[in-house]
Amino acid sequence: MIYLFDIDGTLTPSRLRIDHEFEQFFLQWMEDKDVIFVTGSDKEKTIEQVGEKIWTRAQRIYQSCGNAVYQGSQLIQKNHFDLTPELKKLLLEFVMYSDCPKQFDNFIEERIGLVNFSPIGRSCPQEERERYYEWDTKIKERETFCKKIEEMFPDLEATVGGQISIDIYPKGQNKAQVLEDLYGPITFFGDKCEPGGNDYPIVERLEREWEAGNRDRTIHRVKNYNETWNILKTY
Repeated sequence: MIYLFDIDGTLTPSRLRIDHEFEQFFLQWMEDKDVIFVTGSDKEKTIEQVGEKIWTRAQRIYQSCGNAVYQGSQLIQKNHFDLTPELKKLLLEFVMYSDCPKQFDNFIEERIGLVNFSPIGRSCPQEERERYYEWDTKIKERETFCKKIEEMFPDLEATVGGQISIDIYPKGQNKAQVLEDLYGPITFFGDKCEPGGNDYPIVERLEREWEAGNRDRTIHRVKNYNETWNILKTY
């Protein structure tokens, strides 16, 4: 069995360090299992969140929605995507016209194979991050921006990730690409599993495989790491 995990919001609070007690549990839980991570974040941010021990113990880590693949500490594969002037102009317009209550800086971050965009700015403090998330849950600003990006750039996908950001990448370079490398039974844990979320491409693909008769696919849609923790106790 392959256990495939999103990280932000699934194993950790969004953009925060993993809970210490859960960290100890998860390290032990991983010992006799095939664990793979897939996240929109880059390597440095992921290690900040789960720590070096968990990161290196995973069989493989798919960073940047699978566009940068690590095994051990080695980068073994990567995709390329460069931010175009036209896309950058649109994202800066979003910053200008965003209705979010407060804005900070670091709106656009280029990662391997994708661009991460935040209307509030990635440098916002945790309190403002949570406030924006609550506001955006009602207003759906990020969903609106994603639709606009895909309308204007048909060769791109844009998905909601974490509490404050959007992941943008060429069509097909979403999280579901990791499934091309995986064989056998798969159990997936993610928190952004609804249409428009960056875990949805994996969920959609696994559901199609289930409907086609491949019954060794399991999906756990979780709201936070506590839900993940409770489910893992049953495995």
